[in-house]
Amino acid sequence: MKFLSSFFLFLITIHQSFAQKLEGKVIDSRNSIGLMNVKVTNSDSTFTTLTDLNGNFSLPKPDTYTFFIENYTSKTEYLNDVSFHIVELSPLRENLNEIIITSNNFQSKLNSVSSAITVINSHEINSHSNVNIAPILNTIPGVYMHNGTLTTNRITIRGIGSRNLYGTSKIRAYYEDIPLTNGSGASTIEDVEMSTLGRIEVIKGPSSSIYGAGLGGTIQLIPNKGLFTNRSINSKYTFGSYGLQKHLLQANLGNQKNKAKLTYSNLHSDGYRNNNKTDRQTITIASKHFINESNVITLLGSYIDLKAFIPSSINEDSYINNPTSAAFTWGKSKGFKDYKKGLFGISWEHIYNDYTKQKTSVFTSFLSDYEPRPFNILKENTKGIGLRTRLISKTKLLNKSLNWTLGGELFKDSNSYQTYKNLYNEFPPEVGSVQGNLLSDFKEKRSYMNLFFDSNFQLSKNITATFGFNINATSYTLNDLFMDDDIDVSGDYNFNTILSPKFGLTYQLTTHSILYSSISHGFSPPSLEETLLPDGLINTNIKPESGWNYEIGSRGNILNNILHYDVAIYKMVVKDLLVARRTSDDQYIGVNAGKTTYNGVELGLKYSLLNKENLKIYGSNALSYNNFKFDTFINDTEDYSGNDLTGVPKFTLNTSLNFDAKFGLYGLISYNYIGEIPLRDDNTIYSESYQLVNSKIGYKSKNSKKLQFDVFIGLNNIFNEKYASMLLINAGSFGGNAPRYYYPGEPSNYYIGTAIKYRFN
Repeated sequence: MKFLSSFFLFLITIHQSFAQKLEGKVIDSRNSIGLMNVKVTNSDSTFTTLTDLNGNFSLPKPDTYTFFIENYTSKTEYLNDVSFHIVELSPLRENLNEIIITSNNFQSKLNSVSSAITVINSHEINSHSNVNIAPILNTIPGVYMHNGTLTTNRITIRGIGSRNLYGTSKIRAYYEDIPLTNGSGASTIEDVEMSTLGRIEVIKGPSSSIYGAGLGGTIQLIPNKGLFTNRSINSKYTFGSYGLQKHLLQANLGNQKNKAKLTYSNLHSDGYRNNNKTDRQTITIASKHFINESNVITLLGSYIDLKAFIPSSINEDSYINNPTSAAFTWGKSKGFKDYKKGLFGISWEHIYNDYTKQKTSVFTSFLSDYEPRPFNILKENTKGIGLRTRLISKTKLLNKSLNWTLGGELFKDSNSYQTYKNLYNEFPPEVGSVQGNLLSDFKEKRSYMNLFFDSNFQLSKNITATFGFNINATSYTLNDLFMDDDIDVSGDYNFNTILSPKFGLTYQLTTHSILYSSISHGFSPPSLEETLLPDGLINTNIKPESGWNYEIGSRGNILNNILHYDVAIYKMVVKDLLVARRTSDDQYIGVNAGKTTYNGVELGLKYSLLNKENLKIYGSNALSYNNFKFDTFINDTEDYSGNDLTGVPKFTLNTSLNFDAKFGLYGLISYNYIGEIPLRDDNTIYSESYQLVNSKIGYKSKNSKKLQFDVFIGLNNIFNEKYASMLLINAGSFGGNAPRYYYPGEPSNYYIGTAIKYRFN
């Protein structure tokens, strides 16, 4: 009887042990990626285990556990009898260059990737002003963002996109997995509220098969989704020169398995120039939900309400003598853009086992725009929908490690737009634009499909090979709905299916550095507007730009991790170059006009000058040398072969120095040099080079865990440099007027801000 009692007591103990078994996942706090080989130890050190390939752990009972892995801050916390726990570990700042990137799917460290990629973390984003993203992107070697106004910008990567006139094109952009690039190839990232970003990953060149193989590359904005087990509210107010005011309100809502960051921002600026006022409101939500160890849901949403007046470009005389002026016709018509846009998506990540998972995203977007311009008034409505899915797996081939991903992306949007006569000349100047008769009425349907494959295979201990491809099919349909015109320009255009492969090798030089080489193909289809002839008919002979990129580089840490370097040398040859040929004032058509060679060298350095407990001083340098030439370029009867590519500086340099003191004081000073830029294809006119020095200093309280505050002041263009912050290439001179090349940059200006954060738990 005593034996039976002991046996039943033993069974009960075993049952209770299983019933109390705890499971969970250790993740990187920046990107929610599971961390493998994290050491987990209980309070009396009698139990120790390691997390698996996906960061999962299993523990025997509720207790206080310590989680430790090299290069991360260790964490000790009590885990109760909740069935599933999420534990977030934060990386040590001095090892941020060892971060795991998300854009290649394989959770690789940055120092092991065979392509040119730069990662900007949240600390780097927040060290600048929270108003303008251009100074941040311009810290990346090979990237140059023209910044005409808060809403008029053009981003180039390795010279690609420089020939687009008024916005960013030929570069893919994503908000995590949701495209910011519309069906016409245009990307607008300046609308995204900067304070919502957790990191920015920029892939330079056509080496990203999983994101469309664009010639310029891919910009991926990854939102900050908050922290688990954290509930807090943050309020921030910034004011500054030219009527700048920005209000920001953020809430972090987190529990054991869910986290969300809600953001509302309200921005107002009178602008440096006439007809330059901007008002923008945004509402953003980003959340992540761990359903269980095998299923994760991510929700993203952004709504933007903006009205921005447009000063446009001005001629050289106005640029020198009256830089605050707006272009005459834009000032007289009081031209502006007024739009509401939204972006919404949901992603589901399912882990089948330790080696295979799938991520699927569905998304939708809309745009409602009203834009009076001197030459007409545009009304536009766009609706888009899409799907991305990819299967990611780790396996063995010939007893060697093979990682691969296979997936696809389908995107469709419908763009209805009408133009109306602008009657501003028939009314007093104070009236501005007045809508007249209908001039045109079109509906575009645009779609593309990407099928992609990416892989890396470990050939030996030190050598890894990568291979991937992208297959793209793009089509446009144009319906002419204008009933008062006898000419119907409706039509369809389907581009030939394009196969873009990539090949790469990495060689592990040391434990902390690699040598890599790659060959990749990319393409950029023309927008539907570029395919239209002067009579409105579709030019079925126009071709996408396409080219091959050849690259060699090295990346790593040296001098005991004091210095991180990233150097790349590349050559890209692009054929069927698309040229915007002006047909009248502010109207253009696209033509294929030749071949261009892009030769360049990029160098990025990040270094620690002082790394003490009480004070850290660190800096960075980003240098680009661009030798971009027209190989064969004949436009009408003009031969520009051998000339410098228009719209790109030959040399850029960005240097910054930061400090962080333990008691809360922090600061930044940055220097930016931009070389002269060709303004015309015949290279008869160049812009002047310029140098900018910006700074920021602040104090952040660190004593209270509940209540924190931050005060800061920033000075931009300290030495009052006169410069053009954006340039309009090949500007025409219609009606005897001088060409309008220049968007004047702001002279010396300041901003001051304060933030208060309260944590509820």
